[in-house]
Amino acid sequence: MRYIRETLKGEIRHCQAPKPFRSEEILQLDFATQRNLEILESASQGVNTSLLRALDQTCTPMGGRELRSWLLRPLRKRDEVVARHEAVAGFLEDVGGMDDVRESLQEVRDIARLVGRLAGGSGNARDLVALRATLQALPELQKRGQKVSGALNRCFSDQIQLERALVEELERGIADDPPATTREGGMIRDGYDRQLDEARSAMREGRSWIAELQAREAERTGIKSLKIRFQQVSGYGIEVTKANLDQVPKEYERKQTLAQVERYVTPELKEMEAKILGAEEKALHREGQLFLQIRDQVLARTRSLQETAAAIGSLDVLAGFAVTARRWHYVRPVMTVEQCIRIRAGRHPVVEQILAGSAEPFVANDLRIGGKEGTLMVLTGPNMAGKSTYLRQAALICFMAQVGSFVPVQAAELPLLDRIFTRIGAGDDLARGQSTFLVEMNETALILHHATRDSLVILDEIGRGTSTLDGLSIAWAVGEHLHDEVQAKTLFATHYHELAELALTRSGVMNFRVDVREEKDRVVFLRRIVEGGADRSYGIQVARLAGLPPSVLRRAGEILQGLEERETDASGKPARIQPKGAASKLKKEKNQLDLFQG
Repeated sequence: MRYIRETLKGEIRHCQAPKPFRSEEILQLDFATQRNLEILESASQGVNTSLLRALDQTCTPMGGRELRSWLLRPLRKRDEVVARHEAVAGFLEDVGGMDDVRESLQEVRDIARLVGRLAGGSGNARDLVALRATLQALPELQKRGQKVSGALNRCFSDQIQLERALVEELERGIADDPPATTREGGMIRDGYDRQLDEARSAMREGRSWIAELQAREAERTGIKSLKIRFQQVSGYGIEVTKANLDQVPKEYERKQTLAQVERYVTPELKEMEAKILGAEEKALHREGQLFLQIRDQVLARTRSLQETAAAIGSLDVLAGFAVTARRWHYVRPVMTVEQCIRIRAGRHPVVEQILAGSAEPFVANDLRIGGKEGTLMVLTGPNMAGKSTYLRQAALICFMAQVGSFVPVQAAELPLLDRIFTRIGAGDDLARGQSTFLVEMNETALILHHATRDSLVILDEIGRGTSTLDGLSIAWAVGEHLHDEVQAKTLFATHYHELAELALTRSGVMNFRVDVREEKDRVVFLRRIVEGGADRSYGIQVARLAGLPPSVLRRAGEILQGLEERETDASGKPARIQPKGAASKLKKEKNQLDLFQG
């Protein structure tokens, strides 16, 4: 704080001291997991696929910032999680009350930012008008929030400070439509300050006198187009067009020559000009003083206003959770003390919204893992079948529950996790000189060193950045370690079908696959998670969907068939891929030899 004060060289009354938090009190996500689950930002360009976008139904800037804060620090204490769920349920039990609260929130401006602008010296009278309008809306917001059931809803509503004295001062002192800068007049209402009223009265009387002088001089001289105007540089002057110069009285003193007119003054006009300009200067100076006084009264309530902003933001987030739950049929999860995740008909919160209204509805799936259910799920199936979506949705459902939101399921019993880990996707780190495989291993090492039995681990394609045998060996050893030593709830998606054999020696390993249906040379993805392991990856069928040339697909089929039929050659060495056309030639030769057998 001292550094900020010395650097800014100004007031920082609005800056709050950092608040420490204990890591064991929150559900922890490392940066890779935040990125892989797309918590705050979309991982790709184009459509925003972040969880923040899917959940954000806030009405105020304070609510938007509070939602981001909640997503960065999900809760770990059961009482706090349940309290948020009860608050969301309170809004859903009284939809009319929820709509009333959100209607009041629409009238609330960004209190924290307004106070920050005023404290930093960049605020103006329009900021005070916005603050006044917001404070005027708070009594109704508080009354409506207190009617909604849920201890947190009432708590946050009670924390809203109505600031009645400050509202009265702003109503009495600040004009309804002040200028955009503090260097212009019109910020302060008439009747608020006697000195300002006297200066303004002198200004108005002087301008009225000038209007009367213009009418009198036009009639006396017979110059109907005669005008008295004010210019910033030369002040007030009597303007006469070139065509009427012969009618100018002798007592007029030439002041300025312009393209179309000549400007004149008289002794009495100069005298009144001095009075008007003096009054204007006094009025502007006094208005500046009064604005600073009112601003300081606002800043004296900085802490109270910031607490009100925080309470409004939290109330806004809870009401937003209720709106999302009602729109997408989310339900309240049961937070248990067991270490088992039980999800019935779970859905991915983001993908479901993207697919809404499309020809392909989202397919919901169950999940049971942890405790007696088993701690390691090996999930096999072809690419594009939905393995990664299933893994991510499991993590997001648990995550959302500990944030305080309802979840996209038919029913769920969830434990309180200490950490969520993900090892998803592939990419190198050129800046650090790390290959794709090294990045993958670094993330895997982090998981193995820090995961606990209270953690959820999501692994997608471990070991694919190296040779098949090396990758399979590493994936197998990682699976064994997580099952035997860590005992974390682990969802392990892989194309190494051999990993299904882990279930033969370990009772806590479960084999599941993504169901597909074959139709001739096509494969139809059913998106259903069913028990059992997959024996094929359907890579060539997926390549056909991607549009590879038919000749390439035929050749790939020949090679695959050869590898599957002849894992070794006649000498016992690993079979080599036959040159193009060799397979058909070998078949022809074999048929010719068959004619002479027997």
